Amino acid sequence: MTIVLFHSVYGPRPAVHAAADRLRAAGHEVVVPDLYDGRVVDTVEAGREIRDAIGNEELLRRAVVAAAPYSDQGLVYAGFSLGGALAQNVALGDEKARGLLLLHGTSDIADDAATDIPVQLHVADPDPFETDDWLNAWYLRMRRAGADVEVHRYRGAGHLYTDPDLPDHDAEAAEKTWAIALDFLAGL
Repeated sequence: MTIVLFHSVYGPRPAVHAAADRLRAAGHEVVVPDLYDGRVVDTVEAGREIRDAIGNEELLRRAVVAAAPYSDQGLVYAGFSLGGALAQNVALGDEKARGLLLLHGTSDIADDAATDIPVQLHVADPDPFETDDWLNAWYLRMRRAGADVEVHRYRGAGHLYTDPDLPDHDAEAAEKTWAIALDFLAGL
């Protein structure tokens, strides 16, 4: 199975490539698009500056272009935080998508969205970027769209808890996330 894995607002950090290697070790082909033209940062603020300079529409266009050469294969879309939001948007527009793995991030859903793909979300609890009210509404909209949704919450973990080089890192939550995510992917 081919997975397109989108990076967070920090850019394609080593943790993104380590995640891709983990997925490859489980037998998947993984594509890691660089939506930031090689820029990698160490702070959320610096990442937001790059994101804002590029613009959300351009980031989404880049994500679509990066996935397009593989889309005939029936992709699984995945992403970290901002990358999760992009993965969700691209997956919901791809009729051949096989699944959606969201790590730390979601996006709004159009009222007319329709999909039957399996979706798995892993998120900190609490998460300042993915509040309880937001996640409840997101879940209901995804279910209304037809998605088969699983949500896994990790009490006490920081927002990007799977990245060992960031202050949010939570090793136990990260390992549990990867075990559950790999089972999810194996079942697709």
